[in-house]
Amino acid sequence: MGETEADRIAELQAEVDQLKEAVASHAVVDQAIGMVVALGRVTPDEGWEVLKEVSQHTNIKLRTIADLILIWGRRGDIPTEVRAELEATLDRYGPTQVPGAAEPVPAVAEETPDSSPE
Repeated sequence: MGETEADRIAELQAEVDQLKEAVASHAVVDQAIGMVVALGRVTPDEGWEVLKEVSQHTNIKLRTIADLILIWGRRGDIPTEVRAELEATLDRYGPTQVPGAAEPVPAVAEETPDSSPE
């Protein structure tokens, strides 16, 4: 027995809905990568890796991590667990200071005696 026109329309509509969701999800992830790149001073490929690692280590879907990072950019708040993992992951890609994190203690330059004649 063949597919009815109504069945085919329903299948195509479901496919269109999935594609729309995929495009929206892709845009959110790309924007979050951009924030990670700008704030963490990493490459876009490293930004993608950071998102994946934060997602894996927090057991939160990557799309949700991306949403949380975008919300953080707009409102300044992010769940403590996600922020800690984001900082730890960025640290693995090189020293960086995530905005709002505890300020690093500046290094104190060692004083040397002035050997110039007075």
